[in-house]
Amino acid sequence: MWLQKLSVINFKNYSEAELSFSQTVNAFTGNNGAGKTNILDAIHYLSLCKSYFNPIDSQQIKQGEDLFIIQGGFRKDKKDETIYCGLKKTQKKVFKRNKKEYQRLADHIGSFPLVMISPNDISLIIDGSEERRKFIDNVISQTDSSYLDELIIYNKTLLNRNALLRQIAVSGKYDPLLMEIYDQQLITSGTWIFDKRKTFMLEFQKIFNTRYRFISEDAEEVELIYESPLIQTDFAALLKRNLERDRILERTTAGIHKDELSFAIHGMPLKKFGSQGQQKSFLIALKLAQYSFLHQQKGFEPLLLLDDIFDKLDSKRTTKLMQMVSDKDFGQIFITDTSRERVENIFNELGVEVSIFEVDKGKVSPIT
Repeated sequence: MWLQKLSVINFKNYSEAELSFSQTVNAFTGNNGAGKTNILDAIHYLSLCKSYFNPIDSQQIKQGEDLFIIQGGFRKDKKDETIYCGLKKTQKKVFKRNKKEYQRLADHIGSFPLVMISPNDISLIIDGSEERRKFIDNVISQTDSSYLDELIIYNKTLLNRNALLRQIAVSGKYDPLLMEIYDQQLITSGTWIFDKRKTFMLEFQKIFNTRYRFISEDAEEVELIYESPLIQTDFAALLKRNLERDRILERTTAGIHKDELSFAIHGMPLKKFGSQGQQKSFLIALKLAQYSFLHQQKGFEPLLLLDDIFDKLDSKRTTKLMQMVSDKDFGQIFITDTSRERVENIFNELGVEVSIFEVDKGKVSPIT
């Protein structure tokens, strides 16, 4: 699978752009703020129906305009496919595949898998557990549509149970029958999701360790640790045990929505004891493990988007990374960097052809 063409209208700082891409490496170079990352974000929309950076779709519309349109032409399974995303202010987002509109955006997820590596990924280390759960959910959802459906059911049930707990606190009236219904729904979906996460992590940890060892040349010992209350306790027993606490706090305090993915280096928390370079290497290994997992599960190469990834990486780790992604196991790659010369030098040394686009103030020009 590869992206042949991309066109955008009124997207972020672009009035209009139309681009054709190489099947291998495509690099966007230019000053900070020129719009390099916005091109990657448009590609992210085509794959995952949303921005990588900002969940509010209306804020992607170019200032002073009323709509944005993104359209991409893919080649997949020897067939041409057209993906369309459009949004008018105050209206519902429209998403189409080959001119047929999706009724549910969830039905598109996983059709054109993608992995993005960005400086924003530092949130996986420094922010709360929700970011790391989202990471797990994103990877599994791109390979298993049932997982995304079950996650939607669980989150809706969780909202309903929390609303019931608040209602009980206000009225003082406890409805054991309705609570039992919500509990059973949570148990059914939550246990299924937990089993999927646990199975996924057993495979994913092995892939991650291989990727990190390659990038760091075995310089550090790192760990990914999946933590869930369901590892030790049955979900039904967990809900029963926490019911009084839930009533006091007016929310569901235990369940798979509290799962955690811990990062460690030499047995210590990465957030506190990892250098910037080590944290960057960890995140890159994490995302490349995601790429490898998607590749294995889907049977074809996802798109790989590398946004400003040379920042805070020393030259040795940069070279190791580029060696890895230039391997036959990787497909089409999109890169942004402030230095055209650096991109050219890296890929010349590797003997890999790269198509370079110069970006300046929302204008993109291919460099021949």
